[in-house]
Amino acid sequence: MLLAVPSLLSPDQVAEVRRLIDSGRWEDGKGTAGRQSALAKRNRQVAADCARGREARAIITAALQADGLFMSAALPKAIFPPLFNRYDGAEGHAFGNHVDNAIRFLPDGSGSIRTDLSATLFLSAPDDYEGGELVIEDSYGAHEVKLAAGDMVLYPSTSLHRVEPVTKGSRIASFFWIESRVRDDAQRTILLDMDAAIRSLALELGDDKAEVVALTGCYHNLLRQWASG
Repeated sequence: MLLAVPSLLSPDQVAEVRRLIDSGRWEDGKGTAGRQSALAKRNRQVAADCARGREARAIITAALQADGLFMSAALPKAIFPPLFNRYDGAEGHAFGNHVDNAIRFLPDGSGSIRTDLSATLFLSAPDDYEGGELVIEDSYGAHEVKLAAGDMVLYPSTSLHRVEPVTKGSRIASFFWIESRVRDDAQRTILLDMDAAIRSLALELGDDKAEVVALTGCYHNLLRQWASG
């Protein structure tokens, strides 16, 4: 599943997140990379213990919990606290081909999550920088992603992906990982499509229509069969 989640943040929320992180404490991005990924990673990140970063994370976390498309697509069991990165054209920042680590340890030491889904939330307008496309590879080829500020892309963490070199301006984004209650990507896709169809039918026929009730029951029985935890 490669899915764009439009307008996760409103323009006002984007402005507030940027106000917080732009004046936050930035450090070398290799700190959150695995051994192999660190060889390909050239960017900067807001320090994990930065107070302004924590405030910005809270805004994004609340927006995720309120977004119906994200909740339906990800079926989140746990969300890694959002991080923030910056790719500057003046530094030739980029992140070469890599696959995200399968396990991420939570920064507060409370445990770990399995990374089923990766997310990039764009915080710079596309016209603010040149290059910097997120390229995600799957069985259908390579997909270039460069979305509006406030939009997010969601994709399987098993995907080979990269950030192309930024040649001008600055590309600023939030990134994080999700452990889903449904581990299998194909099953999550079926459930997302089914949920969308049920919602559409409910608008047309009404929630209490027998066919809508029956399909809703099928959805929850599949979720019950496939979900873990």
